[in-house]
Amino acid sequence: MFSKANPKQRALVIGLIVLGILFTIFFGIRAVHAYKKFNGHRPPPPGKVETDVELIREWMTVSFISKMYRVPEKEIFDALNISPLGTQDKSLKDLNNDYYPDKDGFVMETVQATITAINASRPPLPESEPTAVSSPTALTPVSP
Repeated sequence: MFSKANPKQRALVIGLIVLGILFTIFFGIRAVHAYKKFNGHRPPPPGKVETDVELIREWMTVSFISKMYRVPEKEIFDALNISPLGTQDKSLKDLNNDYYPDKDGFVMETVQATITAINASRPPLPESEPTAVSSPTALTPVSP
């Protein structure tokens, strides 16, 4: 097919194929970087601070817990005696398996106790009161 094709046409086809490959590589790399940057955790709803430590699960990360309970990550890592470098994306179960393999559930219990102690030392947050919405007033007709 290419043996009888016009050399300009052949160069155009090869050029378009190379351009398509370059576009694919460029946007593929961008997608990989975006995927790596994405943490997967949404921030907690504004105004709501979770206080029930029984809701903490082994799949959660220290980063997620610190955002949800509004507790600094550093305090949690200090309580666990674990460096935050390279461990922020690990779940509590992974941290327990890596640092305390002989103590089942130690990391989760320590995190729960730390958050309970920090919350106990804080002044209570004011309860958010619903904003009062006045009922619509009836319009009185205007006589001409």
